[in-house]
Amino acid sequence: MFSKCDISKTLKTSKKSITKPSYIHKVGEQPLKYITIGQLLEETANKFGERKAVISVHQNTFLTFSELLQRADKLAAAFKILNLEKNDRLGIWAPNLLEWYITKMACARAGLIAVYLNPVFEASEIEYCINKSGIAALVCANKFKHHDYYETLLSIAPELENCDPGKLKSTKIRSLKTVIRISEDVKRGTYNFNQVLDLASSSNIANLQKMQHKISPDDGCCLHFTSGTTGKPKAALATHFKMVNSGFLIGKRMQLSRKHHTICMPVPLFHVFGTIVGIMTALNHASTIVLPTDGYQPDKTLDAIKNEKCTVIYGTPTMYADLIQTQERRNEPISADLAVISGAPSTPHLLEQILKILNISKLHSAYGLTECTTTVFQAVPTETNAKSPIIVDYVQEHIEVKVINENGDLVPFGTPGELCVRCYSNMLKYWDDEEKTNEILGKDGWLRTGDQCILGEDGSGKLIGRLKDMIIRGGENVYPKEIEEILITHPNILEVQVIGTPHKRLGEEVCACMRIKPQSNLTLEDIVTFCKGELAYFKIPTRMEIFDSFPRTTSGKIQKFKLTEMLSEKNF
Repeated sequence: MFSKCDISKTLKTSKKSITKPSYIHKVGEQPLKYITIGQLLEETANKFGERKAVISVHQNTFLTFSELLQRADKLAAAFKILNLEKNDRLGIWAPNLLEWYITKMACARAGLIAVYLNPVFEASEIEYCINKSGIAALVCANKFKHHDYYETLLSIAPELENCDPGKLKSTKIRSLKTVIRISEDVKRGTYNFNQVLDLASSSNIANLQKMQHKISPDDGCCLHFTSGTTGKPKAALATHFKMVNSGFLIGKRMQLSRKHHTICMPVPLFHVFGTIVGIMTALNHASTIVLPTDGYQPDKTLDAIKNEKCTVIYGTPTMYADLIQTQERRNEPISADLAVISGAPSTPHLLEQILKILNISKLHSAYGLTECTTTVFQAVPTETNAKSPIIVDYVQEHIEVKVINENGDLVPFGTPGELCVRCYSNMLKYWDDEEKTNEILGKDGWLRTGDQCILGEDGSGKLIGRLKDMIIRGGENVYPKEIEEILITHPNILEVQVIGTPHKRLGEEVCACMRIKPQSNLTLEDIVTFCKGELAYFKIPTRMEIFDSFPRTTSGKIQKFKLTEMLSEKNF
């Protein structure tokens, strides 16, 4: 999450005579682990075998860590029988199911590269991802929301219903040969998940276990597709080493090893929030993951928190807003040690409600990005954020950060600029995209995030927004996030995005795109009056547009570039 801060005050502070350059290397307190995900699973199963690894409430089942290892090895051995070789890509296209977790672990034990796919992808999106990453096998759900996965695949590869399982030859998705469905019903050209689980004999499993040493921590293990807020999604390749240590350090900062925690996890598993902050953190610290539903439902999430006595809750700001409304209506007897919020900016009002209405002891936030695998800035465990909405995020261990200007030079502490990160967890590359890799990842190891940041000497990081979102109005730099945080406090505004639109004299002007409450009749004059005394004159919007909804990615992030395109088409 972007840490809450008063950017106006920070920018004033930055104008003082500060000469120290914005660079920090947060040295780790202990060495990193040089093991694979599969070896980590084995270690956790040996120590905490009878502890529940995952509870799938909506499937009415659970697995202990020992059972998870056993199922993963059976499936991994079966993958070998299906002629999947080391480094082959296997796509996981499903909502939050027990089988998702098993498949991820099986890929790690088999040396495959798991490709995490958004469960609501439509035909054109799944076709793009299969071809982009060269997926050889696909594990998919049966149905989710309005999606029938088999029918979607048939629309891309009609050859599927006329071939034997594992023998697909499609003209549109040439790499895909094998489709495994998480279902009991039989569909032509596909395997069923449980059918594949039963393929492996005890000797197959024993051979699989013996070959674990042949998988290196430096091997690629997964591809996360970026959210696509600025165009076509790209696939970031991470290694076992990066995933293992990211999960360990995130959980360490949250102090998860102090006791056994049960984590309510409504966030989607395919996302880095679910995969790394969720699964990898829980695996490192022997925490239990609770999956309330296959897709987010506030009522069922609240049921899971209450019935499973969850001590930690994960969620995005939108999820928490819905959960708060549900709890206000139901008033359930719940409490938790920790609420972790990430994925988008939050307002102080929302954080106050999380603490009060959900009866949370502490708040915890984090900022990271797909290309870094881990959190770059994360809240520290202090007593100061107990029952307080103020959260400050600090540089994570084993990470170097710096802030630079448009010329690539370091700016002083307290001055806005582009955040760059160099660390053990930076992606290896964008899969099959050397040009985009070279744009973001330098030969010196520094990854340019494209995010604007203010770095403090104490290691605190305050994110202002995307570099491309910055508006230059009459020579003045305007940061949309600062304006958005003021406007969202207006009682009639539900959601707001600030963008720059062309202006003949000023170059750009500030345009507020808003979703407002029904019958509120908000005018530009109202907005100007509301902002006076809160923002400098050049930051106050001179244009406003009302939207019924904003264009979003399939993971729910607002696509500002599409807002700009929409306004351009309307000749604004």
